[in-house]
Amino acid sequence: MTWSPNTWLDRLSRAFVFLALVCSARAQYSARADDEVVHLEDPAHQTRVSIVPGVGNVAFELRIKGENILRFPYADIAAFRSRPGLNGIPFLGPWANRLDEQAFYAGGKRYAFNMDLGNVRGAHPIHGFLSSTDKWTVTEVKADSNAAWMTSRLEFYREPSWMAQFPFAHTIQLTYRLTAGVLEVNVRLHNLSSEPMPVSIGFHPYFQLTDSPREDWTIRIGAKKQWLLNNDKIPTGVTAPITDMFPDPDRIALKDYDLDHVFSDLVRDADGRALMRVKGKSQQIEVLFGPKYNTAVVFSPQPRSGGANPPQSPNFVCFEPMAGITDAMNLAHRGLYRELQMLPPGQVWEESFWIRPSGF
Repeated sequence: MTWSPNTWLDRLSRAFVFLALVCSARAQYSARADDEVVHLEDPAHQTRVSIVPGVGNVAFELRIKGENILRFPYADIAAFRSRPGLNGIPFLGPWANRLDEQAFYAGGKRYAFNMDLGNVRGAHPIHGFLSSTDKWTVTEVKADSNAAWMTSRLEFYREPSWMAQFPFAHTIQLTYRLTAGVLEVNVRLHNLSSEPMPVSIGFHPYFQLTDSPREDWTIRIGAKKQWLLNNDKIPTGVTAPITDMFPDPDRIALKDYDLDHVFSDLVRDADGRALMRVKGKSQQIEVLFGPKYNTAVVFSPQPRSGGANPPQSPNFVCFEPMAGITDAMNLAHRGLYRELQMLPPGQVWEESFWIRPSGF
């Protein structure tokens, strides 16, 4: 082969261009731990996710161009830890939403709670007892050219006070994955017990828009059926078409409703995903539920004055991906609910939901 300076210079130039492209792709995403917070970043879409594994493994920030679309009403993580409450994206387990008594049913058996342990409270116990636990172990914080992610593991079976209330040995794996400006939240349950385990978990994400107040937002609820509730927010077993409540479920003026409602028979796309949406002046958040989330609880209270207390201004809407309706385990036992998911011994239950913002 004849040596030519131009040929080699061209090849060298192309090699540098290739390396620059590779480095740029790899630099598109980053994942890092900063003290007690893990940050996932997608600079190309100006998106950052911040997670605090030590307080419930909650993602408390999802910032797009500096705007946080998750409600986090705390000054800092220390304040959150001192008085933890639901915010951001909390995981709810080993059950989500209310139960109609201080017990649950599975496999024809009644499992009564030991109220003296203190981790279950109220006449209608709600949202389990994992939303602020510090028992999560981070197993991976990583980024490549396609995504940034963090994976954590919760070994439920190791905690005697948890097993006393929900005696199904299992592990929970939770992965937050950021790719192309979209956040995927994936959960895996592994049933280590010798009997089928009821799956009634869920998430309670709090979404907010910053370009307009709640009274100007419209929402979409991708469902066909609503569950009628009693005064304690427990389904009665009676259902009605969603259009009895919303003439157009694709465009609901949020200002007209005080929402804490349960919906099922979700409308699915070709990939089996159901779409919920909130839209403001130009900002929009779409939440897509994977097929095993068969229920959407939508929570968005209207502002109320509190007499001598300052008025509340809850500028948020929660689209809650749920593996079953409120009180699913107990209603299934009574024959009023037929979609309770049971995880066989040794098997894994896995599902995701996705958060897709736009207009920022």
